Amino acid sequence: MTSSDIIDNYSRQINAINDQIRKSPPMGKVASYIPGLDRVPPDLFGMTLMTLDETVISAGDSKTPFSLQSISKVFSLTLALKAVDEELWDRVGVEPSGNAFNSLIQLELEKGKPRNPFINAGALVICDVLISAYDQPKQKLLEFVRFLVCSDELSYNQSIAESEKKSSYRNAALINLMKDFNNIKNPTDRVLDLYCYLCSLEMNCESLAHTFLFLANQGIHPSSNEQVITPSQTKRINAIMQLCGFYDEAGEFAYRVGLPGKSGVGGGIIAIKPCQYAIAVLSPRLNKRGNSYQGIHALELFTSSTASSIF
Repeated sequence: MTSSDIIDNYSRQINAINDQIRKSPPMGKVASYIPGLDRVPPDLFGMTLMTLDETVISAGDSKTPFSLQSISKVFSLTLALKAVDEELWDRVGVEPSGNAFNSLIQLELEKGKPRNPFINAGALVICDVLISAYDQPKQKLLEFVRFLVCSDELSYNQSIAESEKKSSYRNAALINLMKDFNNIKNPTDRVLDLYCYLCSLEMNCESLAHTFLFLANQGIHPSSNEQVITPSQTKRINAIMQLCGFYDEAGEFAYRVGLPGKSGVGGGIIAIKPCQYAIAVLSPRLNKRGNSYQGIHALELFTSSTASSIF
């Protein structure tokens, strides 16, 4: 099969999936515990695949912006690895949690070291690392993501960030518990502030797929040909996405979809096929584990119909 044939097949499958999802009965509920997310139209559905040569295949609401939420934790992890490399793993693990993403019990039992960088406690430690590494971590993070997406227009959603701070009682508890175990080095209010702004980043499916292409390309930014992170660091991030990218549903996602990826409670999912493509999906209705119900279904249909699982 030629590359043109592969692209044509991808396009047919994505358009067919878009039609199928839109005809399906609604399942799941929009996140309501973060003010602002509960106002998102629940029946949005968008899907974009971007290949390493930046060929774009989109369907549905692929240009509708949405709140990345936990998907952004991949950006902060990448920037932290650039700053401190392997020292990072002294403070955060790489194992699936098997518990709720905001569990206090597990964190206390394990003496303040989070299981992985994608649960809330782990992402908070990553924010603490960034505050220590950079004079203006919030601006540095924004500049880094703007570089990845090739757009200076990307910004934080101020209202989402502020609303998250007002409802972040459990995150504040996680920070203070880790501070007690000496795994938070900076003032807790600064750590929480950076975390809330991190989660407030917004993109559409097309931008999100573009942003993650470097992880499908041995750490090389496809537009600039710049080495963002090393191939070894790329391997580690992709492995953590495979094992920990979907809260306590990572095993189910690997079983059904078979790609490294990351979800967010804004209804987005990003996944990558190494050396081939990045694929982003938006569907705001979530299942009981906080992942996009139709987003997972759409990706399962895609990898099954195109035989493009990594397994």
